[in-house]
Formats: sequence, C-alpha cells, structure tokens
Amino acid sequence: MNDRPLIEGGPLRLRTHSIHIENRELMSISGVKDVGSFNDAEVILMTDGGGLTVEGEGLHITKLNLDEGQVVIEGQLIALEYDDVPVEKPGLFARMFR
Repeated sequence: MNDRPLIEGGPLRLRTHSIHIENRELMSISGVKDVGSFNDAEVILMTDGGGLTVEGEGLHITKLNLDEGQVVIEGQLIALEYDDVPVEKPGLFARMFR
C-alpha cells in the first residue's frame, strides 16, 4: 500500500486520498473526513489531502459515507482546488450528527 501515516489523537492509522473523474460529470472521492458546505455550484470537503473545493454547475452529492470516507458528486465539473490550511470549525455534517 502507498498509504501515508496519519496520527489523529490516537494510534497510527493509514489513510489514502484519491479522486476519480468520469467525463467531467461524475467524481468519486476517497479519504473524505467531512463536508464543510455544499450547493449546486460548490462543494467544500475536508480530505486526508487537505481542504478540497469542487466548483461546477448542477452539482449534487449522490453518495456520502463519512465512515468509509467516500463521496460521489454528479454535475458539470469546472474546477478543483486544494487548500492546505486546516479548517478549525466542525463541518456541516459534524454539527448535525453530534
């Protein structure tokens, strides 16, 4: 495995982050920790690779499994941007499921 080690307040865990895009219309993302926010033009995710902003048109999340770190987004994909600065406040789903 080419996983990199992460220490998150406990034992060493191996995690990986990957993105698979099909025809700029379907994106599968692994290594997702949280969803910061989303609407039909922008999805903001916290991943094992840092913050990730997905921009597009008609975006919607068709699969969300934070236990497995999986997200699938459909819609017209325009841009992806990583941000290495960690987000300190909890994301939308972390606040909803306390």
